[in-house]
Amino acid sequence: MLYIGVDLGTSSIKLLMMDETGDIKRIVSKEYPLYFPKTGWSEQKPEDWYERFVEAVKELTDGFDKNTIDGISFSGQMHGLVILDENDEVIRPAILWNDGRTQEECDYLNQEIGREVISSYTANMALTGFTAPKLLWVKKHEPENFARIKKIMLPKDYLAYRLSGVHCTDVSDASGMLLLDVKNKCWSKEMLDIVGIQEEQLAKIYESYEAVGTITERASAETGLPISVKVVAGGGDQAVGAVGTGTVGHGMCSVSLGTSGTVFIASKEFAVDENNSLHSFADASGKFHFMGCMLSAAASNKWWMDEIIGTKEYGAEQAKIAGLGENKVYFLPYLMGERTPHNNPNARGTFTGLTMDTSRADMTQAVLEGVAFALRDSVEIAKDLGVSIERIRINGGGAKSPLWCEIMANVLNVKVDKINSEEGPGFGAAILAAVGCGIYPNVEEACAKLIKVVSTTEQNAELVEKYNKKYQVFKALYPALKDMFDRMADAE
Repeated sequence: MLYIGVDLGTSSIKLLMMDETGDIKRIVSKEYPLYFPKTGWSEQKPEDWYERFVEAVKELTDGFDKNTIDGISFSGQMHGLVILDENDEVIRPAILWNDGRTQEECDYLNQEIGREVISSYTANMALTGFTAPKLLWVKKHEPENFARIKKIMLPKDYLAYRLSGVHCTDVSDASGMLLLDVKNKCWSKEMLDIVGIQEEQLAKIYESYEAVGTITERASAETGLPISVKVVAGGGDQAVGAVGTGTVGHGMCSVSLGTSGTVFIASKEFAVDENNSLHSFADASGKFHFMGCMLSAAASNKWWMDEIIGTKEYGAEQAKIAGLGENKVYFLPYLMGERTPHNNPNARGTFTGLTMDTSRADMTQAVLEGVAFALRDSVEIAKDLGVSIERIRINGGGAKSPLWCEIMANVLNVKVDKINSEEGPGFGAAILAAVGCGIYPNVEEACAKLIKVVSTTEQNAELVEKYNKKYQVFKALYPALKDMFDRMADAE
């Protein structure tokens, strides 16, 4: 049998089809527009998602016996606000995760209602990307649209609805709405009252691996998929990406060295750090996870290589680096502000410790080490919550650098594993589809069967000790410079 994983991203939709052994048969992607009506705004048309999906699924399944397609599931860009009227028609373009218009609403939630209060309801603090602040924005600025809302959905859930006719969501994606009581996996009555919505306006909540229905007659005619195909709830992109890397057991950790950097830590128990530095979300495997995000990970290295020293020869530059743990130069990788753990848009990148002896290789090394130290900030918070992390699974463009993997292993004092698949969210969604169809008893067993470690970089005790000392210096730099960052922002 065949299983389809749908990865609904910000710039494109990618569909992956695999069999029950995890063998990927075909991958198809289609792009769609991104709209910026005003500075800081970011929107898309949900209808575009479905149109491109229909095109992609026809191309994906061409030449295959469609009756062998057993299930379909989803990974989706999180937090986006999709609102439907009483006829299930889209009311306005979706307001996306990277839309920054809701700072006023976030300030209201975090400061007037209170961050601690909001966290007690949802396990998280309000951020501009989250869904609840977007609803407050629509309520204030587009009251006529707010009054028409019959259903509130997330991006990938709109696709699931178009296929199944069911208004559904899952616990992992719903965790990022700031409307879910994450600990109890139910809608927070207190948050609904604050926002001014009713529970019947929200979708039914499922676990990510649960089937919500099957293909409707109408969707079958539009897509060519048989009505027997099970539609499985799916999850948010990070949670489903973790399934795609096998990061699903307690203490399992994945690190994404992409443009931004993400630390994803699976946990069998619910917990919240006192500063809400990490997201505390329900997980696609049925349990929970913590997630930290830095805004400039591989982007920091790209900036340094492309814009500052003017080269595309990344490997050649890294080959000049000698003496790990000996570098006296430090780099704060806050080129776009920072999320975890500082949540400060005013933070800026800095080099510290330059002398007349500083070389180009020293500064290149400092960039790689600075990103690793910044990711360690998230790992340390998870450790304080009682999660023991012994190894990580690394992915993203930066993971192609053996040197960066070595630095990560020693800065984090963990074994760094690479796995046999680089497809992440799409593969994870296909795995969820297989679990939802009963091919595997649960997500963990499916991942153990389908995902294998192909190489491991181990830490060196001497280097670990050197990096421990350097991390203490790195950790002290941001507090020392915070007031200066704020003064710089005020002077702009």
